[in-house]
Amino acid sequence: MAFTEDERARYSRHLILPEMGERGQEKLKSARVLVVGAGGLGSPCSMYLAAAGVGIVGILDSDNLELSNLQRQIVHSVHRVGKPKADSAAARLLSLNPEIRIVPHRERLTPANAAAIMSPYDIVVDGSDNFPTRFLIGDACYLFKKPMVYGAVLRFSGQASVFIPDQGPCYRCLYPAPPAPGTVPSCSEAGVLGAVPGLIGVIQATETIKLILGRGETLRGRILVYDALGMKFNEIRLERDPDCPLCGHRPSIRELADSGEACAGPADEISAVELKRMMDAGHRPVLVDVREPVEWEINRLPGAVFIELDELGGRAGELDRGAETVVYCYRGIRSAKAVKTLQKLGFGKVRNLAGGIYAWAREVDPSCPRY
Repeated sequence: MAFTEDERARYSRHLILPEMGERGQEKLKSARVLVVGAGGLGSPCSMYLAAAGVGIVGILDSDNLELSNLQRQIVHSVHRVGKPKADSAAARLLSLNPEIRIVPHRERLTPANAAAIMSPYDIVVDGSDNFPTRFLIGDACYLFKKPMVYGAVLRFSGQASVFIPDQGPCYRCLYPAPPAPGTVPSCSEAGVLGAVPGLIGVIQATETIKLILGRGETLRGRILVYDALGMKFNEIRLERDPDCPLCGHRPSIRELADSGEACAGPADEISAVELKRMMDAGHRPVLVDVREPVEWEINRLPGAVFIELDELGGRAGELDRGAETVVYCYRGIRSAKAVKTLQKLGFGKVRNLAGGIYAWAREVDPSCPRY
């Protein structure tokens, strides 16, 4: 495979590496990598894959860019706010390296489209930010026999690994099933230091390049855990689980299914628009805010009662069990857990604000600050 003069100049630092040389760069040029998510993890990972000369980089993301994304999603820029993330990332990556091909996928990964989307690619990078998508990626990569380069972040920590079908553990050996609703907050709920996904995303890019080159020791069978506050890396060994529902001796998962239902919130929900309509009609429920104090200071619904989620069980006596109650947080995850807590305590008319105060700000009151 011949290189142009520009390519030789661009990849000169690769070409002089004994472990890479022209043969290694040719492997990169022939490689096809799908990055699921153009967010905090996908941004740095895709940029380094593009810069390294990976021949085809697919970017899958169904969201539009928001201003709050730019704190960590460095592939984007402020003038692209409101545009599809897949297109925004594609434009940036091509400006970084016009010698390669970028394929934007402006859609959500589902069991129905996973095979068609993944089939052209050699490796799949998990840059997703939710459990339904992550479990779908893990299942699809194992069933379609494609390496999965895993990463996850929250607050000041992150982790990364590599799952190769039939060569060690799979993602479900680490997490056999999705967590119960409300038990694991997302970054939009708990926050994340912007530099943390940057570091984990770069690790994912490094592992992807090593897989393409067939060089070095990957994170297969190991979970690399990063603690930013302590500036420490720890390693956890992960063995293949013989009882794993996906790769074990008697697998129960033989085809793709949507795990979104298992991760979804309770059925007792009310939308922001419905709540506003109810309040305008003069029927005002008790509003309970279960976020952190710093979030309460940023914004709140008028007349809401503030009780932190961890204190809700002990302070439920301050609320009227017979009154219609709507609980909210930022995105509706923590409040889903709060609804279950109140229901167990005898609250029969309690509902979760679907999408939280974020949905209220988007759908009802644009002047309500978002964070």
